[in-house]
Amino acid sequence: MSRSPSEMRLTVVANPGSRRLALFSAAVRRAGLATPEVVAWRDVAAGVPLRPTPGSLVRLESPGEDAEVDRLLRGATTELDHGELAGGRAWYDGFCRAVRRIADAAADQRARLLADPAEVATMFDKAACHARLSAAGVPVPAALPGSPTNWADLRERLAGVGWRRVFVKPRHGSSASGVLAVDFGRAGRLAATTSVEWSGGRMYNSLRVRRYQDEPTIAATVDRLAPDGLHVERWFPKAGLAGRVLDLRVVVIAGEPTHVVVRSSRSPMTNLHLGGVRGDLAAVRAAAGDEYDAAMETCRRVAAAFPGSPHVGVDLMIGSGWRSHAVAEVNAFGDLLPGLLADGRDTYDAQLSALRAVPPASRSASSDGRSAPSGARDSGVRDGSGVEARHGHGSRVAA
Repeated sequence: MSRSPSEMRLTVVANPGSRRLALFSAAVRRAGLATPEVVAWRDVAAGVPLRPTPGSLVRLESPGEDAEVDRLLRGATTELDHGELAGGRAWYDGFCRAVRRIADAAADQRARLLADPAEVATMFDKAACHARLSAAGVPVPAALPGSPTNWADLRERLAGVGWRRVFVKPRHGSSASGVLAVDFGRAGRLAATTSVEWSGGRMYNSLRVRRYQDEPTIAATVDRLAPDGLHVERWFPKAGLAGRVLDLRVVVIAGEPTHVVVRSSRSPMTNLHLGGVRGDLAAVRAAAGDEYDAAMETCRRVAAAFPGSPHVGVDLMIGSGWRSHAVAEVNAFGDLLPGLLADGRDTYDAQLSALRAVPPASRSASSDGRSAPSGARDSGVRDGSGVEARHGHGSRVAA
């Protein structure tokens, strides 16, 4: 049953002026709800006392694409260059502390954070997320246990399991930042496809995917990333159409897949900000047949593995033969899909609709700031496209 605007108050933790906040605020206006209070991520990261609107529902938006927020979360004295890859573990630790502080502040005001802090932390830890999905029976690519300490260690581990094609991912990265698709070809022909660009001894997330074939550069990249943690998965060959490989970003709201975008590319990296393009969903559904329905059921299972998260963004891969699928990642901020409508609603409209359908008693805060038991999920908390710069955005959470 729809609720009147006066029955639901919203607080949004966001970067003022960001595209995410603008799109969500537009959906709030369309829904006839009161303008939400905005808490700036800079204040959160700087340790400013937080006092969300009492009794409000507190939504997290991505803290990405703000160099000062990034610096504060890392606990560093200086900002990184635009797009520079460094400090992933420090950022993750600072981000998790910040989310926990938001939840505590919400509880103090009898408000409620619309995201479970532990689940958000898991989604930003690729190894932990992979383990949770695997335990829940969700199909995922095989992964190496633990984190290789350097390139030599990685080579030794891969030789031990006989894998010749892998994806090497920073454990706490996002937006394909620092990801390498490594192929140990025949006759020692090593190659790595990645968005990493080296300049002046520093690594950057470039907007152009490049292919390295010299082992010293590949080794140096892995060696630089390894101290912050790596997650290594066996390469899952993806389906393709019209000469492009593809995967799907599926936004699951209140347990149901609502919005799906096809991301296609001529490289292994399908991210839209790296030159990937939106593909034809109808063509994918026709090619996949029953496998598409099975994949959507998997997305429901992913959401069930994160019951405290009112929405998740699932990066779903369909196998090259259209008869298998696997989940690559789960994103806490995976709802940024500008212009994508389902039943006339964008992802933010759909989230607000789902949230308003929850009875007020079920969305009120309990003593620890979490929701009272309810059979429904509420709404809550990655795809970044359209970045204008030489290097990719420094955001670790944009998609």
